[in-house]
Amino acid sequence: MNFQIGMRIPGQIGQQGMEKVANWAAEVGLDSLDVPELTPDVIKACDHAGITVGTVDVKNVGQLLSINEESRANAVNSLKQQMDHISSLGARTIFICLVPEDPQLSRKKGFAIWKETFPEIVKHAEQTGLYIAIEGWPGPAPYYPTLGCTPEMLRAMFETIPSQHFGMTYDPSHLVRLGIDYIRVLNEFGERVNHCHGKDTEILHDELYECGVLPSTFGEKYLFSEGSWRYTIPGDGEINWGKIALRLERIGYKGPISIELEDHRYSESLEAEQQGIIKAVKHLRHYFKR
Repeated sequence: MNFQIGMRIPGQIGQQGMEKVANWAAEVGLDSLDVPELTPDVIKACDHAGITVGTVDVKNVGQLLSINEESRANAVNSLKQQMDHISSLGARTIFICLVPEDPQLSRKKGFAIWKETFPEIVKHAEQTGLYIAIEGWPGPAPYYPTLGCTPEMLRAMFETIPSQHFGMTYDPSHLVRLGIDYIRVLNEFGERVNHCHGKDTEILHDELYECGVLPSTFGEKYLFSEGSWRYTIPGDGEINWGKIALRLERIGYKGPISIELEDHRYSESLEAEQQGIIKAVKHLRHYFKR
C-alpha cells in the first residue's frame, strides 16, 4: 500500500503564494495539492516542486440548487465552462460541496432540484474526462441543507446517477460527528470514492453531556466545532486510519489522502498551520505509505 498524501491548502499557508506553497509541501513529504482554482501558473508551481494536482474547486455551486430556473441554467453553463477549462489543463477531479444558495432549503427539496440539474453536468464530466467528488459536509447550521452528507442521501444520489464520474469525497470526520459508522459507509459506497480527506473528529464527552448532539446554545469552546465534537488533525480523534487504509486498498482507490486542516490547536498562524500539517503527514504515513 503506497497512497499519495495531499493537502487542501489552509488559509495562512496559502497566503504565501502558490510557488512557496508547492515547494514547502514537497519538502514536508506531500505528494499533491487540492487547489482553489487551476491556472498555468499553478500547474507550473506544482510541476517544479514535483507534486501533482489533487482536486480543483469550482465556483457558483450554490446556484445549481436555486429555486430560480434561470439561475440554475446559468450555473450549469458556468460549471460546464469551468469543467472545459480544468480538463484542458490536465486535471481530473473537481471538488463540489452542494450547499444551496438558500440555507433554509430542505435537503428533500434540494435533492428534487439536484435530480433535474445534475444529470447534464455528469454527462459533461464524462465527455471531458472529469470525475466529480462531492463533499459531505453536514452544514451550515442550523438547517444543514447540504446534499450528500448521509448514507440515505448518498444512496439516492448514486442510484439516480450510476456513473463513476459522479462520486464522493470520503471524509470520515463528518461521519463521526453525525454518529454514522464511517467504515460501513466506505464498505457500501467505496466504489464511488473519487477523493479522500485526511481529517479527524474528537468527541467531547463533557460537552456531549451538556448539549447532546445539538449545537451549543452559548457558543463553542473551540474553533471548528459545534459543541460536542471538534475537528482535528488525523491521530487526535476517534478514527482508525488503519482500517480505512485497508479498505481503500481493497477497493482499489488510486487518489490521494488529502489533509484538510481544521483544528483549533493548529490554526490562526502560519507556524501553527505548518505544524499541524507536518504532524498529520507523520501520522498518515504510518498507514498509507510502506
